[in-house]
Amino acid sequence: MNPKTASITQAFSPARGDLLRVGSTRRGFLQTGLAGLAGISMPSLLQTQALAAATGQAKSKTNVILFWLSGGPSHIDMWDPKPDAPSEIRGPFGHISTKVPGIHVCEHLPLTAKIMDKLTLIRSVDCSASNHTPITMQACNPLAKRTNDGRDGGGWPSMGSIAAKFRGANAPGIPGYVALADSLPADIWGAGHMGGDFEPVSGKDLSGRLKLSEGLTIERLGNRRDLLTQMDDWKRSVDGNAQIAAADRYTQQAYEVLMTGNAQRAFNLDAETPAMRDRYGRDSIGEKALLARRLVEAGSTFVTVSGAWGYFDHHGDEVKWGGIKKGLTPLLPSVDRTLHAIVTDLEDRGLLDSTLILMMGEFGRSPTINKNAGRDHWPRVMSMVAAGGGMRHGQVIGSTDRQGGDIDSRRVAPGDLAATVFHHLGIDTHAHWTDPQGRPRPIVVEGGQVINELVG
Repeated sequence: MNPKTASITQAFSPARGDLLRVGSTRRGFLQTGLAGLAGISMPSLLQTQALAAATGQAKSKTNVILFWLSGGPSHIDMWDPKPDAPSEIRGPFGHISTKVPGIHVCEHLPLTAKIMDKLTLIRSVDCSASNHTPITMQACNPLAKRTNDGRDGGGWPSMGSIAAKFRGANAPGIPGYVALADSLPADIWGAGHMGGDFEPVSGKDLSGRLKLSEGLTIERLGNRRDLLTQMDDWKRSVDGNAQIAAADRYTQQAYEVLMTGNAQRAFNLDAETPAMRDRYGRDSIGEKALLARRLVEAGSTFVTVSGAWGYFDHHGDEVKWGGIKKGLTPLLPSVDRTLHAIVTDLEDRGLLDSTLILMMGEFGRSPTINKNAGRDHWPRVMSMVAAGGGMRHGQVIGSTDRQGGDIDSRRVAPGDLAATVFHHLGIDTHAHWTDPQGRPRPIVVEGGQVINELVG
């Protein structure tokens, strides 16, 4: 998919053939009403909301939007320019000053420069455990890796799945963790061994299943639900079937999604003005970003956005996405516009302090331009952007050496990012989940600490 021109409007618009067909039987309701709703089960929503209420977390409607720049964005050519380095390191782009004196970014990020006081550039992220997958950095866990032996991730969950388990959604009838990506297997990491209840919900699949079939009204659905409840109460009293009880909980969730209409309204981009849609951009990352704003506004806790699979994999002009100049020149304005839009829009709506925005990929790219006008994979260091979350911004955290190849100061480990995200969400950073063998597993590993420069 071309990230510059492809739109997700059609992909995320309910087609008539995908409408939710609520059958005349209980089995039919479960089979159709729950299709595409994996991850919105009782454990991941109702139970976690009850837990949050018991611990006082339900009052804090914080959320996270993670922009996944799939492929590995070049830190030197975006957020960590090296203007004094030789041309083979400096690259083809110039740099510009920003609203914060002394901070510079790539010349193709003028909108980013204008809101630098609302952003933090982290230039010293240790991504040495990461590979060409979303596993490590979406989990923010160096123990979660691609292994090539059929055991990818080591069972460790993503940050979004942890949010789904320990927080759930901020409102009923909306998934806690939503992934807006063309390919979840390629660009989204899920729950690992924490369990299928906490897998991300595919926005692409869910959006097509949010309407009732022709002739079925909410009133009729409510009457049918009352009848099903009476029947199920009788069946449980007869045989005490645990599977029936579990299925009832799924039925409740499917019903809640339909009755509240929160999810259906969130996916309706037609409710936005043409000016707002232009503000975000009518391309893949822009429209998904607008959907992400609508989802957190509706009550989702964690949303991951990927514009396209691998579109920052700029090895050289001989590959699909091109080298640095050929590939990044048309792509950077889209990313620039999207970041500016989401930050300023959330600020206008009074939602920026409650929403932590992260923009990153799996690793950086090599300091030296290669023979094909690109840069190679570079897991030793990467840059990323943070905004919102009621945190301290208008700063740079960490630095790389003169060539941009190694961390020079203030190493930020994946666990530090995880601790910061969970702190923002009101999740105890010392919490554990239980693996299939019954062993407690920490949600923050290897001594990860909240990034004090952001929250101190």
